[in-house]
Amino acid sequence: MFGIVRPCRHVLCKGLYADWLGHLCGLCLALRDEHGHLSRLVTNYDGLLVSVLTEGQSPASTSRRRAAPCALRGFKSADVAQSEGVRLAASVSLLLAAGKVSDHVADGDGVYARRPVAAGATRLAGRWSSAGTAMAGTLGFDPAPLTSAAGRQALLERAPAPGLRELTGPTEDAVAAAFGHTAVLAGKPHNREALEAAGRGFGRLAHLIDAVEDLAGDRASGAYNPLAATGTGLEEARRHCDAAHAELRAAVDELDLPRPALTRALLVRETGHAVSRAFATAAPPGTGHPPGAGHPPGEPGAPPGRRPRKQDPGGLLSLACTTLTCCTCGLYRPGWDEERDSSCCGRFDCSGWDCCGNCSNCTSCCPGEDGCCCDGCSCGCD
Repeated sequence: MFGIVRPCRHVLCKGLYADWLGHLCGLCLALRDEHGHLSRLVTNYDGLLVSVLTEGQSPASTSRRRAAPCALRGFKSADVAQSEGVRLAASVSLLLAAGKVSDHVADGDGVYARRPVAAGATRLAGRWSSAGTAMAGTLGFDPAPLTSAAGRQALLERAPAPGLRELTGPTEDAVAAAFGHTAVLAGKPHNREALEAAGRGFGRLAHLIDAVEDLAGDRASGAYNPLAATGTGLEEARRHCDAAHAELRAAVDELDLPRPALTRALLVRETGHAVSRAFATAAPPGTGHPPGAGHPPGEPGAPPGRRPRKQDPGGLLSLACTTLTCCTCGLYRPGWDEERDSSCCGRFDCSGWDCCGNCSNCTSCCPGEDGCCCDGCSCGCD
Protein backbone atom coordinates (compact mmCIF):
# COMPACT_ATOMS: atom_id res chain seq x y z
CA MET A 1 0.00 0.00 0.00
CA PHE A 2 2.66 2.49 -1.02
CA GLY A 3 0.27 4.90 -2.75
CA ILE A 4 0.82 7.07 -5.80
CA VAL A 5 3.15 9.60 -4.13
CA ARG A 6 6.41 7.68 -3.87
CA PRO A 7 9.36 10.06 -3.56
CA CYS A 8 12.88 8.81 -2.92
CA ARG A 9 16.15 10.44 -2.00
CA HIS A 10 16.97 10.82 -5.70
CA VAL A 11 14.09 13.25 -6.36
CA LEU A 12 13.95 15.31 -3.15
CA CYS A 13 16.48 17.64 -1.60
CA LYS A 14 18.13 16.27 1.52
CA GLY A 15 16.11 18.50 3.86
CA LEU A 16 12.76 17.69 2.28
CA TYR A 17 13.52 13.98 2.14
CA ALA A 18 14.38 14.01 5.87
CA ASP A 19 11.10 15.80 6.62
CA TRP A 20 9.14 13.32 4.51
CA LEU A 21 10.84 10.36 6.22
CA GLY A 22 10.03 11.90 9.61
CA HIS A 23 6.33 11.89 8.72
CA LEU A 24 6.49 8.34 7.33
CA CYS A 25 8.20 6.95 10.42
CA GLY A 26 5.93 9.01 12.67
CA LEU A 27 2.87 7.44 11.05
CA CYS A 28 4.32 3.94 11.40
CA LEU A 29 5.15 4.44 15.09
CA ALA A 30 1.79 6.06 15.87
CA LEU A 31 0.06 2.99 14.47
CA ARG A 32 2.31 0.69 16.48
CA ASP A 33 1.96 2.61 19.74
CA GLU A 34 -1.84 2.86 19.66
CA HIS A 35 -2.90 -0.26 17.78
CA GLY A 36 -0.11 -2.82 17.88
CA HIS A 37 2.54 -4.03 15.47
CA LEU A 38 0.11 -5.59 12.99
CA SER A 39 -1.49 -2.22 12.29
CA ARG A 40 1.82 -1.00 10.85
CA LEU A 41 0.84 -2.93 7.71
CA VAL A 42 -1.47 -0.04 6.78
CA THR A 43 1.39 2.49 6.66
CA ASN A 44 1.20 4.13 3.24
CA TYR A 45 2.68 7.12 1.48
CA ASP A 46 -0.61 8.76 0.52
CA GLY A 47 -1.98 8.61 4.07
CA LEU A 48 0.93 10.58 5.46
CA LEU A 49 -0.04 13.53 3.22
CA VAL A 50 -2.56 14.35 5.96
CA SER A 51 0.32 14.77 8.41
CA VAL A 52 2.32 16.82 5.89
CA LEU A 53 -0.64 19.12 5.23
CA THR A 54 -1.19 19.72 8.94
CA GLU A 55 2.44 20.71 9.43
CA GLY A 56 2.48 22.81 6.26
CA GLN A 57 -0.26 25.03 7.69
CA SER A 58 1.62 25.62 10.95
CA PRO A 59 4.25 28.36 11.33
CA ALA A 60 6.45 26.07 13.41
CA SER A 61 7.61 22.56 12.60
CA THR A 62 5.62 19.66 14.01
CA SER A 63 6.85 18.33 17.32
CA ARG A 64 9.47 15.61 16.87
CA ARG A 65 10.61 12.75 19.05
CA ARG A 66 13.80 10.76 18.82
CA ALA A 67 13.05 7.27 17.56
CA ALA A 68 15.30 4.32 18.26
CA PRO A 69 17.36 2.75 15.46
CA CYS A 70 15.23 0.87 12.96
CA ALA A 71 16.15 -1.71 10.33
CA LEU A 72 14.16 0.25 7.72
CA ARG A 73 16.47 3.22 8.29
CA GLY A 74 19.66 1.17 8.15
CA PHE A 75 19.64 0.83 11.97
CA LYS A 76 19.86 4.60 12.39
CA SER A 77 17.85 6.67 14.83
CA ALA A 78 15.73 9.55 13.54
CA ASP A 79 13.58 12.48 14.58
CA VAL A 80 10.01 11.50 13.72
CA ALA A 81 6.84 13.57 13.70
CA GLN A 82 4.35 13.32 16.54
CA SER A 83 1.22 15.44 16.38
CA GLU A 84 -2.52 15.32 15.89
CA GLY A 85 -1.82 15.40 12.17
CA VAL A 86 0.11 12.14 12.46
CA ARG A 87 -2.74 10.57 14.43
CA LEU A 88 -5.26 11.72 11.82
CA ALA A 89 -3.05 10.14 9.15
CA ALA A 90 -3.06 6.91 11.19
CA SER A 91 -6.86 6.98 11.49
CA VAL A 92 -7.30 7.61 7.77
CA SER A 93 -4.84 4.82 6.90
CA LEU A 94 -6.69 2.32 9.10
CA LEU A 95 -10.10 3.22 7.67
CA LEU A 96 -8.98 3.14 4.04
CA ALA A 97 -7.15 -0.16 4.54
CA ALA A 98 -10.25 -1.67 6.14
CA GLY A 99 -12.35 -0.58 3.18
CA LYS A 100 -9.80 -1.93 0.71
CA VAL A 101 -9.66 -5.34 2.39
CA SER A 102 -13.46 -5.52 2.60
CA ASP A 103 -13.65 -4.69 -1.11
CA HIS A 104 -11.22 -7.50 -1.96
CA VAL A 105 -13.28 -9.95 0.10
CA ALA A 106 -16.55 -8.85 -1.53
CA ASP A 107 -15.04 -9.23 -5.01
CA GLY A 108 -13.33 -12.54 -4.19
CA ASP A 109 -10.02 -11.27 -5.55
CA GLY A 110 -7.18 -13.82 -5.66
CA VAL A 111 -6.59 -15.53 -2.33
CA TYR A 112 -9.58 -13.66 -0.87
CA ALA A 113 -11.80 -16.11 -2.75
CA ARG A 114 -10.74 -18.78 -0.25
CA ARG A 115 -13.17 -18.92 2.66
CA PRO A 116 -10.58 -19.16 5.48
CA VAL A 117 -8.65 -16.20 4.05
CA ALA A 118 -11.83 -14.20 3.54
CA ALA A 119 -12.96 -14.87 7.10
CA GLY A 120 -9.63 -13.79 8.58
CA ALA A 121 -9.47 -10.70 6.35
CA THR A 122 -13.01 -9.71 7.33
CA ARG A 123 -12.13 -9.87 11.03
CA LEU A 124 -8.96 -7.86 10.45
CA ALA A 125 -10.85 -5.23 8.43
CA GLY A 126 -13.41 -4.91 11.21
CA ARG A 127 -10.65 -4.43 13.78
CA TRP A 128 -8.95 -1.75 11.69
CA SER A 129 -12.25 0.01 11.03
CA SER A 130 -13.08 0.11 14.74
CA ALA A 131 -9.60 1.37 15.64
CA GLY A 132 -9.65 4.06 12.95
CA THR A 133 -13.13 5.23 13.96
CA ALA A 134 -12.18 5.45 17.63
CA MET A 135 -9.03 7.43 16.84
CA ALA A 136 -10.99 9.76 14.55
CA GLY A 137 -13.40 10.46 17.41
CA THR A 138 -10.58 11.69 19.64
CA LEU A 139 -9.63 14.20 16.91
CA GLY A 140 -13.15 15.49 16.24
CA PHE A 141 -13.13 13.96 12.76
CA ASP A 142 -16.28 12.46 11.25
CA PRO A 143 -15.12 9.27 9.51
CA ALA A 144 -18.41 8.67 7.66
CA PRO A 145 -17.07 9.61 4.18
CA LEU A 146 -14.28 7.07 4.62
CA THR A 147 -16.29 4.26 6.20
CA SER A 148 -19.04 4.55 3.59
CA ALA A 149 -16.72 4.85 0.58
CA ALA A 150 -16.39 1.11 -0.10
CA GLY A 151 -20.15 0.53 0.07
CA ARG A 152 -20.91 3.51 -2.16
CA GLN A 153 -18.29 2.31 -4.64
CA ALA A 154 -19.81 -1.16 -4.79
CA LEU A 155 -23.27 0.28 -5.49
CA LEU A 156 -21.94 2.51 -8.26
CA GLU A 157 -20.11 -0.38 -9.89
CA ARG A 158 -23.37 -2.34 -10.04
CA ALA A 159 -25.37 0.61 -11.37
CA PRO A 160 -26.28 0.70 -15.08
CA ALA A 161 -23.96 2.86 -17.19
CA PRO A 162 -22.29 4.98 -14.47
CA GLY A 163 -20.09 7.86 -15.60
CA LEU A 164 -16.38 7.94 -14.82
CA ARG A 165 -16.77 11.00 -12.57
CA GLU A 166 -19.52 9.19 -10.67
CA LEU A 167 -17.21 6.22 -10.09
CA THR A 168 -14.44 8.38 -8.65
CA GLY A 169 -16.89 10.24 -6.38
CA PRO A 170 -16.56 8.11 -3.19
CA THR A 171 -12.77 8.33 -3.30
CA GLU A 172 -12.89 12.07 -3.91
CA ASP A 173 -15.26 12.63 -0.97
CA ALA A 174 -13.18 10.50 1.39
CA VAL A 175 -9.92 12.29 0.63
CA ALA A 176 -11.63 15.70 0.67
CA ALA A 177 -12.92 15.04 4.19
CA ALA A 178 -9.49 13.98 5.45
CA PHE A 179 -7.65 16.89 3.82
CA GLY A 180 -10.28 19.38 5.00
CA HIS A 181 -9.98 18.35 8.65
CA THR A 182 -6.29 19.28 8.68
CA ALA A 183 -7.45 22.92 8.62
CA VAL A 184 -9.24 22.30 11.91
CA LEU A 185 -6.20 20.65 13.48
CA ALA A 186 -3.89 23.43 12.29
CA GLY A 187 -6.23 26.24 13.35
CA LYS A 188 -6.62 27.50 9.75
CA PRO A 189 -10.38 27.20 9.06
CA HIS A 190 -10.11 29.54 6.05
CA ASN A 191 -8.07 26.80 4.31
CA ARG A 192 -10.79 24.20 4.53
CA GLU A 193 -12.53 24.87 1.21
CA ALA A 194 -9.26 24.80 -0.76
CA LEU A 195 -8.12 21.69 1.10
CA GLU A 196 -11.33 19.87 0.24
CA ALA A 197 -10.87 20.87 -3.41
CA ALA A 198 -7.30 19.55 -3.27
CA GLY A 199 -8.61 16.33 -1.72
CA ARG A 200 -11.14 15.84 -4.48
CA GLY A 201 -8.46 16.39 -7.11
CA PHE A 202 -6.04 14.01 -5.40
CA GLY A 203 -8.74 11.38 -4.80
CA ARG A 204 -9.73 11.45 -8.47
CA LEU A 205 -6.08 11.14 -9.51
CA ALA A 206 -5.48 8.21 -7.17
CA HIS A 207 -8.57 6.39 -8.46
CA LEU A 208 -7.73 6.97 -12.11
CA ILE A 209 -4.05 6.06 -11.77
CA ASP A 210 -5.01 2.84 -9.99
CA ALA A 211 -7.42 2.05 -12.84
CA VAL A 212 -4.76 2.74 -15.49
CA GLU A 213 -2.15 0.58 -13.76
CA ASP A 214 -4.61 -2.30 -13.29
CA LEU A 215 -6.29 -2.09 -16.69
CA ALA A 216 -4.36 -4.84 -18.47
CA GLY A 217 -4.57 -7.23 -15.53
CA ASP A 218 -8.27 -6.55 -14.95
CA ARG A 219 -9.05 -7.21 -18.60
CA ALA A 220 -7.16 -10.49 -18.48
CA SER A 221 -8.88 -11.65 -15.29
CA GLY A 222 -12.30 -10.19 -16.03
CA ALA A 223 -12.20 -8.02 -12.90
CA TYR A 224 -14.05 -4.72 -12.73
CA ASN A 225 -12.15 -1.68 -13.97
CA PRO A 226 -13.74 1.79 -14.19
CA LEU A 227 -12.02 2.60 -17.49
CA ALA A 228 -13.21 -0.59 -19.15
CA ALA A 229 -16.70 -0.27 -17.63
CA THR A 230 -17.17 3.25 -18.96
CA GLY A 231 -15.43 2.68 -22.30
CA THR A 232 -12.76 5.24 -21.45
CA GLY A 233 -9.62 4.91 -23.55
CA LEU A 234 -6.14 5.75 -22.33
CA GLU A 235 -6.00 9.05 -24.20
CA GLU A 236 -9.22 10.21 -22.57
CA ALA A 237 -8.05 8.89 -19.20
CA ARG A 238 -4.88 10.95 -19.60
CA ARG A 239 -6.98 14.07 -20.19
CA HIS A 240 -8.96 13.33 -17.03
CA CYS A 241 -5.74 12.90 -15.06
CA ASP A 242 -4.26 16.13 -16.39
CA ALA A 243 -7.45 18.01 -15.53
CA ALA A 244 -7.47 16.56 -12.00
CA HIS A 245 -3.81 17.47 -11.56
CA ALA A 246 -4.49 21.03 -12.72
CA GLU A 247 -7.34 21.34 -10.20
CA LEU A 248 -5.13 19.94 -7.47
CA ARG A 249 -2.36 22.39 -8.23
CA ALA A 250 -4.79 25.33 -8.34
CA ALA A 251 -6.20 24.33 -4.95
CA VAL A 252 -2.72 24.07 -3.42
CA ASP A 253 -1.92 27.53 -4.78
CA GLU A 254 -4.88 28.93 -2.81
CA LEU A 255 -3.70 27.53 0.53
CA ASP A 256 -2.24 29.63 3.32
CA LEU A 257 0.90 27.58 3.94
CA PRO A 258 3.64 29.06 6.15
CA ARG A 259 5.70 25.92 5.39
CA PRO A 260 4.82 25.05 1.76
CA ALA A 261 7.89 23.22 0.49
CA LEU A 262 7.09 19.58 1.27
CA THR A 263 3.38 19.99 0.53
CA ARG A 264 4.11 21.39 -2.93
CA ALA A 265 6.81 18.82 -3.64
CA LEU A 266 4.44 15.94 -2.89
CA LEU A 267 1.04 17.23 -3.98
CA VAL A 268 2.15 19.03 -7.14
CA ARG A 269 5.43 17.63 -8.38
CA GLU A 270 5.22 13.99 -7.30
CA THR A 271 1.60 13.59 -8.39
CA GLY A 272 2.64 14.74 -11.86
CA HIS A 273 5.36 12.09 -11.86
CA ALA A 274 2.79 9.51 -10.73
CA VAL A 275 0.69 10.27 -13.80
CA SER A 276 3.76 9.88 -16.01
CA ARG A 277 4.68 6.54 -14.44
CA ALA A 278 1.18 5.14 -14.87
CA PHE A 279 0.86 6.01 -18.54
CA ALA A 280 4.47 5.14 -19.38
CA THR A 281 3.68 1.52 -18.52
CA ALA A 282 0.20 1.55 -20.05
CA ALA A 283 1.07 2.39 -23.68
CA PRO A 284 -1.08 0.38 -26.09
CA PRO A 285 0.86 -2.43 -27.80
CA GLY A 286 2.59 -1.33 -30.98
CA THR A 287 2.34 2.42 -30.36
CA GLY A 288 5.89 2.78 -29.08
CA HIS A 289 4.92 5.69 -26.85
CA PRO A 290 2.62 6.29 -23.88
CA PRO A 291 -0.60 8.28 -24.22
CA GLY A 292 0.06 11.95 -23.59
CA ALA A 293 3.74 11.64 -24.47
CA GLY A 294 3.42 14.79 -26.55
CA HIS A 295 3.01 16.98 -23.48
CA PRO A 296 5.71 19.67 -23.34
CA PRO A 297 8.23 19.20 -20.50
CA GLY A 298 7.21 21.02 -17.34
CA GLU A 299 3.45 20.69 -17.93
CA PRO A 300 1.51 18.90 -15.17
CA GLY A 301 1.92 15.18 -15.65
CA ALA A 302 4.30 15.48 -18.56
CA PRO A 303 6.83 12.63 -18.73
CA PRO A 304 10.03 13.80 -17.02
CA GLY A 305 13.18 13.69 -19.10
CA ARG A 306 15.26 10.78 -17.82
CA ARG A 307 17.59 8.14 -19.02
CA PRO A 308 15.88 4.85 -20.05
CA ARG A 309 14.68 2.90 -17.06
CA LYS A 310 16.13 -0.47 -16.23
CA GLN A 311 13.80 -3.36 -16.99
CA ASP A 312 12.38 -5.63 -14.32
CA PRO A 313 14.31 -8.91 -14.81
CA GLY A 314 11.48 -11.04 -13.44
CA GLY A 315 11.96 -14.38 -11.73
CA LEU A 316 13.48 -14.86 -8.28
CA LEU A 317 15.45 -11.61 -8.36
CA SER A 318 12.30 -9.62 -8.99
CA LEU A 319 10.47 -11.52 -6.25
CA ALA A 320 13.29 -10.93 -3.77
CA CYS A 321 13.40 -7.20 -4.56
CA THR A 322 9.62 -6.91 -4.29
CA THR A 323 9.71 -8.63 -0.90
CA LEU A 324 12.48 -6.32 0.30
CA THR A 325 10.50 -3.29 -0.92
CA CYS A 326 7.47 -4.44 1.09
CA CYS A 327 9.51 -5.18 4.21
CA THR A 328 11.06 -1.71 4.14
CA CYS A 329 7.79 0.20 3.53
CA GLY A 330 9.12 1.02 0.07
CA LEU A 331 12.26 2.77 1.35
CA TYR A 332 14.28 0.30 -0.69
CA ARG A 333 13.35 0.26 -4.35
CA PRO A 334 15.20 -1.63 -7.09
CA GLY A 335 16.84 0.24 -9.94
CA TRP A 336 13.99 -0.43 -12.36
CA ASP A 337 11.49 1.17 -9.95
CA GLU A 338 13.41 4.29 -8.97
CA GLU A 339 13.36 7.65 -10.67
CA ARG A 340 16.99 8.60 -11.11
CA ASP A 341 18.58 11.65 -12.64
CA SER A 342 22.13 12.88 -12.26
CA SER A 343 21.22 16.58 -12.23
CA CYS A 344 20.09 18.43 -9.15
CA CYS A 345 17.25 19.97 -11.15
CA GLY A 346 16.02 16.46 -11.90
CA ARG A 347 15.93 15.78 -8.18
CA PHE A 348 14.11 19.01 -7.43
CA ASP A 349 12.64 20.42 -10.61
CA CYS A 350 11.32 23.93 -10.00
CA SER A 351 9.87 24.29 -13.48
CA GLY A 352 6.13 24.41 -13.76
CA TRP A 353 5.31 25.30 -10.15
CA ASP A 354 6.01 27.94 -7.55
CA CYS A 355 8.67 26.60 -5.24
CA CYS A 356 9.64 30.11 -4.25
CA GLY A 357 10.42 33.43 -5.82
CA ASN A 358 14.10 32.78 -6.53
CA CYS A 359 13.99 29.61 -8.60
CA SER A 360 14.10 31.12 -12.06
CA ASN A 361 17.68 30.06 -12.69
CA CYS A 362 17.37 26.28 -12.62
CA THR A 363 20.10 25.75 -15.19
CA SER A 364 23.00 26.04 -12.77
CA CYS A 365 23.35 23.32 -10.19
CA CYS A 366 24.86 23.69 -6.77
CA PRO A 367 27.95 21.70 -5.76
CA GLY A 368 27.58 18.66 -3.64
CA GLU A 369 25.57 15.46 -3.92
CA ASP A 370 22.63 16.91 -2.03
CA GLY A 371 22.75 20.33 -3.68
CA CYS A 372 19.56 21.87 -4.95
CA CYS A 373 18.83 24.40 -7.65
CA CYS A 374 16.70 26.26 -5.12
CA ASP A 375 19.64 26.86 -2.77
CA GLY A 376 19.46 30.23 -1.06
CA CYS A 377 15.69 30.62 -1.21
CA SER A 378 12.96 29.88 1.27
CA CYS A 379 11.63 26.63 -0.12
CA GLY A 380 13.12 24.54 2.64
CA CYS A 381 16.06 22.95 0.85
CA ASP A 382 19.37 22.41 2.55
